[in-house]
Amino acid sequence: MTLTDADMAALLAPAGLHFIKRMDQEDVRLPPLPPGHSAASAGPEHGRFDSHPDEIADVDDADMPDKVNAGWFRMAAEFGLFNDDREFLLSVCYARYWETGTGDDDMAWVQVRLLDDWDFVASEVELLRSYMAGQHTERFVPEFTMASLDGRMKLNTTVWGNGTISTIVIRPRDDSPQTTS
Repeated sequence: MTLTDADMAALLAPAGLHFIKRMDQEDVRLPPLPPGHSAASAGPEHGRFDSHPDEIADVDDADMPDKVNAGWFRMAAEFGLFNDDREFLLSVCYARYWETGTGDDDMAWVQVRLLDDWDFVASEVELLRSYMAGQHTERFVPEFTMASLDGRMKLNTTVWGNGTISTIVIRPRDDSPQTTS
């Protein structure tokens, strides 16, 4: 079933995200990466920044929710995810590949506002669930990609192959050209 914007707004609300609008793909700017590099394979020379060691958690650690929420928020604030209204872009799936008839997921960027009462882990919002984490635990573990509205930074909170979760940011030098994607 393909989600509507109203469905998306209702599904994101428990995490403390206010849905504003679905973005037209051509209006989304992302920081550039060299050909053949993803955020996960980028290095410091490409503008990659990693969570502090004390913000990295094993998916089954008792303090995983606190570490994920705190690490994400620190990096989001420090590297410029939010505009003055605490708005940013979130990558979401409106329909899975078996529902689209195209063989591809219907992925989109949506503009959201972070509310005062937010929690990406305890809310257990399915749109933020990591399916990679299922290889390590049955517990709810989030995984998400976000970008600033100005296109200067991209953020991934992700589960790694070793069963840890952390946040990375891509923010090249401020004078780097912006790309669309």
